[in-house]
Amino acid sequence: MANTLSDFILTHPVVDVHEHHLPELFCTRELGLHQLLRQSYAGWAQARPYTLPGETRDADPMLVPVARGSWEELAAVLEHHGSNSFVRNLLSAVSELYGDGSGRVTRDNWEALDAAVRQQRARPEGPFEILRRAGIERVITDVYTNPLFNARKEFGESYRAVMRINALACGWHAQARDHNDNSAHELLRRIGCAAGTFEEFNAGLERAVDSLGERHQVALKNALAYDRGVDFDEPDERLARQAWGQSSPSAKERKAFGDFVVDRLCRLAGERGVPLQMHLGTALIRGSHPLQAAGLIERHPGTRFLLMHLAYPWSRDLLGMAFVYRNVWLDLTWAPLLSPAHFKLALHEAIEVLPDESRLMFGGDNWHAEETYGAIQRTRRLLAEVLEEKVGAGYFHEDDARRLAAKVLRENAVKFFGL
Repeated sequence: MANTLSDFILTHPVVDVHEHHLPELFCTRELGLHQLLRQSYAGWAQARPYTLPGETRDADPMLVPVARGSWEELAAVLEHHGSNSFVRNLLSAVSELYGDGSGRVTRDNWEALDAAVRQQRARPEGPFEILRRAGIERVITDVYTNPLFNARKEFGESYRAVMRINALACGWHAQARDHNDNSAHELLRRIGCAAGTFEEFNAGLERAVDSLGERHQVALKNALAYDRGVDFDEPDERLARQAWGQSSPSAKERKAFGDFVVDRLCRLAGERGVPLQMHLGTALIRGSHPLQAAGLIERHPGTRFLLMHLAYPWSRDLLGMAFVYRNVWLDLTWAPLLSPAHFKLALHEAIEVLPDESRLMFGGDNWHAEETYGAIQRTRRLLAEVLEEKVGAGYFHEDDARRLAAKVLRENAVKFFGL
């Protein structure tokens, strides 16, 4: 048994409820420091990978191959972005895994670190060994490049996936695609559904939910904050039908179509006991405030919503929603990477505000195993700091802190996702 509360938290097994372990990246046999710094949140510090209205891009920078470069190229990133929390997390992870634990990449050590990364990742088992070293027992991944991905089949028994619904909410036309270039009509064809009419499309939504288990998928994922606002109004089927079959429906028709699809999927999820993850905060930031999703949550009291990322920068509003709406759970993922200081403050408040101890869980939200390792280790340390502060202040006893920690690290996710 761990002697201290910190030891208990740093060694307890974790169920990681959110990753982006895409097979084309996670299993690559060619990985070094330059690629890690681009295909990670450290890369987000260099360039935002999603577009805002009025912007365009030729390709997702997270998916573009990155060649081994020079020290000068690394130094340009480290010296210009080195104070960013995403960058600090990745450097700490690489240093712990492959170096002296100092959290530094320098002219003197970068080649040795790069070689160690490449040696580890040259073996098929390489990334999975890193996850085991992080104490990760199970992983739930969102493979947004393939919303029908069977993670258990491809990655092994410890993996499950979610089905991202963005394409379905953008499926008014056969050529319409979401921001990840997914087509609803193509997805429905892959599960044996025609989508020639609005009625057939509607039936396909039900089949998509009912076939989750066949793909070992454990939840739906609503990341539409990257495609539109999260104000999902009451469904207007008449207006939604007007969007059907149009290559360029009006903004009102597109919104009505998405509102209709999301509402129906939420209802189906509630009827079948399927959880629904939902991205809130940042993204298309003008439309991603958590309170905009309140109407959707109210209309579906039987649906379990896992609201993500502490809805940064509106974490306090999210905590208020989680107190009022008892069909809301919180995924702490990403917030510890974005700002450890903000995360600690929000976690202190979450412990006090949430109605019971089942409501919190977390993951890494990363592409490569090295960054996942860093994210899990950082979250463990921050959780330990917060709970030690709570015990030190007399808020509760150490036994209470251990019980809560075990739930946040593992038990809540096992129960919520039926693992």
